[in-house]
Amino acid sequence: MMQKQSELPLVGTGLAPDDLEHRRRRRNSLWWVVGLGMLLVATLLLSIGMGPVAVPLETVLQIFSRQLTGAPQLSTWSPSQESIILLLRTPRVLLGAAVGAGLALCGVALQALTRNILAEPYLLGVTSGASAVSASLILFGAGAGIGSVSLASGAFLGALTAGIAVFMLARVGSQMTSVRLVLAGVSVGYVLNALTSLLIFASDDPNAGRSVLFWTLGSLTQATGASALTTWVVVVLALFVLLYWARPLDALASGDATAQTLGISPTRLRAAVMIVTALCVGALVAASGGIGFVGLIVPHIARLCVGATHRKLLPVAALLGAIFLVWADVLARVLVAPQELPLGIVTALLGAPLLFILVRRLNSNS
Repeated sequence: MMQKQSELPLVGTGLAPDDLEHRRRRRNSLWWVVGLGMLLVATLLLSIGMGPVAVPLETVLQIFSRQLTGAPQLSTWSPSQESIILLLRTPRVLLGAAVGAGLALCGVALQALTRNILAEPYLLGVTSGASAVSASLILFGAGAGIGSVSLASGAFLGALTAGIAVFMLARVGSQMTSVRLVLAGVSVGYVLNALTSLLIFASDDPNAGRSVLFWTLGSLTQATGASALTTWVVVVLALFVLLYWARPLDALASGDATAQTLGISPTRLRAAVMIVTALCVGALVAASGGIGFVGLIVPHIARLCVGATHRKLLPVAALLGAIFLVWADVLARVLVAPQELPLGIVTALLGAPLLFILVRRLNSNS
């Protein structure tokens, strides 16, 4: 019996059309990763020179070259410019890239977890948990002697506690559906947001209340080299863990029945992904506060680029998230210079129109 034409290998290749299509898509995803990686490097270099005190790109490159080679300082820049670039802008930009990448990764994971295109760390209450505990530490000084270590630990604890609470509320017997997970996350998030507002109201120090309010809206002003490095380590580890779970996430995104057919326990996978997401979000919130819309918008843009397969989607989403948040931070510090806008406001202003475009696109395709 003759094979169907679609199953015959192409002359001169020895490959079936399906194999060629698979290779073509793989090459396309590789080009996306390479192209976005180069764009991220350019974004980092350009954004370091932007701010209330602008520094030309040539000067930025000369400063970095001097740090790497130990060459004597040229007369083309001042010591204050070097301090701004090395001590303020570089840690801030690197932290912004790490936070953007991490939020995008968590958004991809949670959307697969819940099979809900609107899922993000805010939706499941994880960000609210980290914000509530961190806000209490800032307002009432519990751990002031430990400083940033206490804040990071509190954010981890708050995010993990919120994730466990959502998991326990969503689980009935031995089953946990995506609908119950979303409803539990929204409920926990509202309670924790109310708790954060109550803490601000109960504080006797109005300046502390304003600083917490600014911090809960997102800011990279407290960036240091140590915080940027720590955040990057957490994000890279989360990326590798999620890439290891890429195929199970593909199955889970297709439905619990599909996952069970392939021998995957949806409940166990959801619990494991929730723990990884909570820990990652805890590190991100401790470093930058609550920043919305990145985990919601960027995964959808990444799917338009490389499709829904998580092995391709996760690295592309991470790169897009890093680029998006770095440029959002540039706008935050230059739009009303010398003052600075909360980063969450800028991401909302940028993300809302993108979300509207995506909704219109989905409606036109349905």
